[in-house]
Amino acid sequence: MGSRVSHQARPPPRVAVSYRQNDRVANDSTNAAPLDVPWKARFRAARMTLPDWAVLRPDRNVFVSNVSGTFEMYRWDRSDGTSAQVTARPAGTRVGTIDPAGDWIWWFDDDGGNEYGVWRRQRFEADPGASTAEVAVPGLLPSYPSGLCLGQHGFAVVGRSTDEGASIYVAHPGSDPVVVYSHEQDAGVIALSRDDSLLAIEHSEHGDSRHMALRVVRVADGSTVADKWDGVGRGIVAVAFAPIEGDTRLLARHERQDRWTPFIWDVADDTERALALDLPGDVSAQWFADASALLIGHEYQARSSLYRYDLATNSLEQLEIPAGTISGATARPDGTIEFLWSSGAQAPALRDSAGQVVFTPPGPVAPESVPVEDAWVEGQGGLIHALVSKPAGAVFPVPTVFLVHGGPAMYDADAFSPGVAAWVDAGFAVVRVNYRGSTGYGSGWRDALTQRVGLTELEDLLAVRTWAVASGLADPSRIVLTGGSWGGYLTLLGLGTQPDAWAVGVAGVPVADYVAEYQDEMEGLRAYDRALFGGSPDEVPDRYRQSSPITYVDDVVAPVFILAGANDPRCPIRQIDNYIERLTARSAPFEVYRFDAGHGSLVVEERIKQAEAEIDFARRHLPA
Repeated sequence: MGSRVSHQARPPPRVAVSYRQNDRVANDSTNAAPLDVPWKARFRAARMTLPDWAVLRPDRNVFVSNVSGTFEMYRWDRSDGTSAQVTARPAGTRVGTIDPAGDWIWWFDDDGGNEYGVWRRQRFEADPGASTAEVAVPGLLPSYPSGLCLGQHGFAVVGRSTDEGASIYVAHPGSDPVVVYSHEQDAGVIALSRDDSLLAIEHSEHGDSRHMALRVVRVADGSTVADKWDGVGRGIVAVAFAPIEGDTRLLARHERQDRWTPFIWDVADDTERALALDLPGDVSAQWFADASALLIGHEYQARSSLYRYDLATNSLEQLEIPAGTISGATARPDGTIEFLWSSGAQAPALRDSAGQVVFTPPGPVAPESVPVEDAWVEGQGGLIHALVSKPAGAVFPVPTVFLVHGGPAMYDADAFSPGVAAWVDAGFAVVRVNYRGSTGYGSGWRDALTQRVGLTELEDLLAVRTWAVASGLADPSRIVLTGGSWGGYLTLLGLGTQPDAWAVGVAGVPVADYVAEYQDEMEGLRAYDRALFGGSPDEVPDRYRQSSPITYVDDVVAPVFILAGANDPRCPIRQIDNYIERLTARSAPFEVYRFDAGHGSLVVEERIKQAEAEIDFARRHLPA
């Protein structure tokens, strides 16, 4: 199992603020009551990702943290307890890993958050900054990243995505990179076998990047060892090869039972081993270091649980963890299980299976927030799960924010969110809906939005809105629709197709004009949209038209606040500007907040400015 950065699919400090309506700038808070300090403290509190450790030197770890005020790479040497910042870039650094020997830290170098660039590497002990780093793979032109695996024998397998499609290179030190795979459809690097001889690739040669297929090839020449595809509408994804020299077993997941379930595929003889898991919801897995057991992750109804699955006895042992969400877990070489845990009320912490907090990055601790409550609402497609956060001591009904998650195939969970807490501290109830399209409620629920994109999700949002008003939670005249990325898209689409439902809209880095979006976005996302809509805008123009917010812009009556990243490759700026140009002819007030970054900011103070501007806009435009 070589160190890897997984294949990424749909799914940072100067700020330029503009505005055209009523000559009001987006961060003007003159008329707003001051917000309490705790909400800002939650953004500024030290956070970290699950540490990635070197296979041959597990005391050497890397993680991403915001300790410096910007999310950057950090190193952590467990042997002496020292940690230090590795990268220092104005827009921050979000993607990186460590090589199996623990000698080199790799990180992706893009321009201002545009996700287009090259891999760099620097010594584990090096001082921070790009000046100490070198281009990791000379000879490879910039691209969007599509996975990275680092072998124990000093070579790298690099996945690249460009407008021409996907390509995968093997790069040995001192030699030119060699192509071992290329295709016009989306693909990515996933895993290396422990002896560095086999490579697992996810691909969509069948034309559906939402439901990938697997191929295992020989690193030496790219020749195929084994293929696996479960057919139309069924995805199959790789996790990792068994961490044993010469072992050809690949841990993977399928969705043959309408949910994600792990299995073991021996690629040498093309045989499968099913696992005796009777767990509802989606299940993930990873190897213990000696391959005797699997660490099972279970996601069900917006909460997480962990298990140890013994491969010799097929027995399943549940680990004791608090109720909440695990954003990452790993089995260390000594058998200790470490995981990043949080809940709606409590901030993330790196814990172990003994119940101890393993490591806390230096910096302030986040104040607690309110716990979440569950709501189940009958919708057109079945029961809809929503999470509700209520301001303490409020007299209901209250102004309410429908905070829509991105994705679309992501989901909201009982996890700590400074953004949610900021709205709650400002006196709003927050409702988060796991609409059709969300992962965690079965493959049928996730895929229900296909070919009726956006409109299906909005039906579920409207059903939960009706419940929120009828239950006495929400004041119907003071309901805000907001979200980022896909959530921003649904916000703009909802304002146009359901104008009577929403009093204010706040759309962050949204899809606003879907045809222009398709033309300008990265190729991996074009492939994703073709799978989502059943073709390109030229092939199915009516589907794109009916699902594009710009189609309904003339029906928007609510005040609109839009945040846009100048370097965003996922929701590019031109299609947002097209929507803004159409808004100028409307009588409804609107404001735009532009920031010099990509698909969101990695700078903590910029995130605070954006949250403050969003809340201020809602306060100014809602009835008193």
